[in-house]
Amino acid sequence: MSIRIAFFLFAIFGVLGMGCSKKNPAITPDSSTNTIIIANGKPLPTGTIDGVTFINSGTSVIFNIYAPGKKSIAVIGDFNSWVGTAMNETPDGNRWWIQIDNIDPNKEYAYQYLVDGTLKVADPYTQKVLDPSNDSYIPASVYPNLKAYPAGQTGIVSVFQANQPAYSWKVTSFTRPAQKNLVIYELLVRDFVATHSYQTLTDTLSYLANLGVNAIELMPVNEFEGNSSWGYNTNFGFALDKYYGTKNAYKAFIDACHAKGIAVIQDIVLEDQFGSSPMVQLYATATGSPSANNPWFSATTHPDGVGYQLNHQNAATQYYAKNVMKYWMQEYHIDGFRFDQSKGYTQTVTTTEAAWANYDASRVALWENYNNYMKSIDPGFYVILEHFADNSEQKVLADQGMMMWTNLSSPADQATMGYPTGPVWDLSGLFYDGYGFTAPYNLVAYFESHDEERSMFKNETYGNISGNYSTKDIPTALKREEMLAAFLFSSPGPKMLWQFEELGYDISINQNGRVGEKPILWNYNSDINRRHLYSIYAKLIKMKINNTVFATTNFKYNLTGAVKIVQLLDNAVNVEIAGNFDVVNQTANINFPSTGIWYDNMTGASINVTALPYTMTLSPGEYHVYSSKLLN
Repeated sequence: MSIRIAFFLFAIFGVLGMGCSKKNPAITPDSSTNTIIIANGKPLPTGTIDGVTFINSGTSVIFNIYAPGKKSIAVIGDFNSWVGTAMNETPDGNRWWIQIDNIDPNKEYAYQYLVDGTLKVADPYTQKVLDPSNDSYIPASVYPNLKAYPAGQTGIVSVFQANQPAYSWKVTSFTRPAQKNLVIYELLVRDFVATHSYQTLTDTLSYLANLGVNAIELMPVNEFEGNSSWGYNTNFGFALDKYYGTKNAYKAFIDACHAKGIAVIQDIVLEDQFGSSPMVQLYATATGSPSANNPWFSATTHPDGVGYQLNHQNAATQYYAKNVMKYWMQEYHIDGFRFDQSKGYTQTVTTTEAAWANYDASRVALWENYNNYMKSIDPGFYVILEHFADNSEQKVLADQGMMMWTNLSSPADQATMGYPTGPVWDLSGLFYDGYGFTAPYNLVAYFESHDEERSMFKNETYGNISGNYSTKDIPTALKREEMLAAFLFSSPGPKMLWQFEELGYDISINQNGRVGEKPILWNYNSDINRRHLYSIYAKLIKMKINNTVFATTNFKYNLTGAVKIVQLLDNAVNVEIAGNFDVVNQTANINFPSTGIWYDNMTGASINVTALPYTMTLSPGEYHVYSSKLLN
């Protein structure tokens, strides 16, 4: 039973209970439902949703907020000159609602809730907010005709409009890339295009389409505190952050992606929220943290917690989270979520990262619930978790179709710098079998993400040197990045790269502070060496997508030594990949699947393997992608 239906039934019980109660009691307990009945409460009108419900062709609105235990709530806004209109409490005491008439459906209205006569908060379900501290810094070129903040008011305000500017979807039927072929490009709008706008991002799609990626993963785009941000300091779950553009500009971007065969994955934060969230403010201590009676938040936090942690064991939190998921899926036609810090969806109290990662049955049950809910709305929807929990837990979730992030930046950096240890340069984590997964296509492997130091920065700063060979040298380091990419895209299953990784972006993640703005170096696209790296990425990505051998479950690999080897076997073609990550020559014995002619898909040359194993001497940074037939 949904919470909304439960509220309606409780309201009915409340009305029936009033008829049997003593004369005019204020509150009567209903023993049959263990629910407090408000004698003068008024049930929600049928069909009312959370937030704002439009009726009478948009000339009337019903405001509805979940706020159990409050003494009074009034709605204030443009429609009543910011003089409070008292709201009705529902019979169960959980919700407050009121109908306001004489609304112009074509006009934007600002509003807030006045709680217990003192606290003013925005609507947690609003799809747009006005922020007096940040909106003035959003240029009209990004968000035209932004409604002015209402004079004389304070705090973040909500906005509603019955007849919003319509968007007509051009792509009404999109076939998502198969999970086994997924190549995801993670980006932060702010640091990818200088205008930080969806319009410019849309205009740049040919660059990504030519690279061959078939999915774009955007860092959080729902409202967050401030303007210039990574977006993980979320405060509103349903509102699109205006710093990147309008709702229709975002829809146009998604539509354009779909037209090019590119799926859109949205990074979403449902593990925590920050202090300007109305859900925090409604039940807060004197210091602003969630109070013990907050229906959504926990009083404790996890080792990596940065905001106030949502308590996903609470029914109110699950109801809210599912509504958030459903809204973005249906309103924006997105193709998947990447859930930030999914390991935090637990109330098991821990003090260390290691303990937090232990198998947690309550967390598993919760993610099974959420995954089933999303798949009930859209069976092909991508669900990606930044989980980093024990392999036994990840296996359970992966075997149900959820995709797990796996961070291989540390061994990859060691490999490109040319250091076997400190830590080790073992790339075996590229393959799902090492995690115990049954399903082969539920591991999202990557070498760079928003959270990692840039590989080329580490090469140039800390690279190994032997004689005249130096991995600090930019052309040499870029060549080694090519070799690394060959191993990334050869292993079966989804892969991810971070923005400008394909051009060897080498600005430290810590420049201007870890989450601060970074230089947008599109001029790298004109550098011959960096452009060559882009072309190699494009070639490897397209080979992965266009050849079934790269989705095989019949493989062998040895990725621990200086010469790293991957073998892929398929009915159509076999592949052997070898690369020397040392800074000196290395000789290796390679067991090709068979003798005969083998084609190097990177150089166009071929070799004749007359006996096995085949002995090969590789220069530092030399690599080959051999196949028994030329690859598509």
